[in-house]
Amino acid sequence: MQRIKLLLVDDHAVVRNGLQMLINAQADMEVVGDAADGNEAIRLAMDLKPNVVLMDLSMPYGRDGFSTTTELVQSLPETKVLILTMHDDDNYLFRALKAGASGYILKSSPGFELLKAIRQVSLGQAYLHPGATKKVIEGYIQTGNATEGQDVFQILSEREREILSLVAGGYTNKEIADLLVISPKTVENHKAHFMEKLGLSNRRELVRFALKHGLLDLNK
Repeated sequence: MQRIKLLLVDDHAVVRNGLQMLINAQADMEVVGDAADGNEAIRLAMDLKPNVVLMDLSMPYGRDGFSTTTELVQSLPETKVLILTMHDDDNYLFRALKAGASGYILKSSPGFELLKAIRQVSLGQAYLHPGATKKVIEGYIQTGNATEGQDVFQILSEREREILSLVAGGYTNKEIADLLVISPKTVENHKAHFMEKLGLSNRRELVRFALKHGLLDLNK
């Protein structure tokens, strides 16, 4: 079994030590490094190539979790960033998602929820704690997007809506291809077409769109 490799980024040593104990106790995870600030996190990530970076937002020395996340996502696109923070705040949440984070979870969350978030993010899926999910939905309804005022059922074909829903739900191209009995290349072509039609640039925007338009079932 291939373990999920994690890099911990938090300026408090006691927090990093506690997280390391929790994570290393799991059969499918291991902490490969830890950093106390953003600059150190970037250096270690470039060297260690972790699957997931568990990122605090408030850190010293001029580089916070937002700018660190942006650089990591750009430099290491295969590495996912999961925000672990004390800030249950709309502004922090949306800034983190804009920076490229794949997930957002609070330090007050129970350990089992954090482990679930790590596993989900490592698979390329998005993870938001329940309160954050509600805020994303409400915020997106209020602000709208490039397709505001247009009917999604007119913009997209039935097949495109079907594939969009599956992509937002965390399915890979191969899994979607197997489910729909089409080729992975066809899935990728449909995905490229609907992303262009909707003016979406990444999976986080896709998930928000699917949530807003009822194409993603949160109860699954």
